[in-house]
Amino acid sequence: MDGAATVPLLLTAAAMLALRGAGMLLAGTLRPDHPFIQWAAAVSQAVLAAFVTLAVIAPAGALASLPLAARVAALAAGLAAHAATGGRMLPSLGAGLAALLLVRALL
Repeated sequence: MDGAATVPLLLTAAAMLALRGAGMLLAGTLRPDHPFIQWAAAVSQAVLAAFVTLAVIAPAGALASLPLAARVAALAAGLAAHAATGGRMLPSLGAGLAALLLVRALL
């Protein structure tokens, strides 16, 4: 790693850790139905939706080598598993990954 990039990277990591710690302290004192917690949940869901949309529509890196059909099938399987499991994240991710690998193997 370039020596000039080390200091900004360490400062960014320290700021991220400080913000996460402050968020954990604040969230521990608020009720789950508090407007701030609801806002934070909505923002995190919106950011996740944006990342998923970019990964499916305009992927970069290794994901770009996969056909669009495989990416869309993985998204559909993940959404179906999310609905079927009551919103549980791990089964949804597993179903999406399994569908992606299956469709990629078939194409």
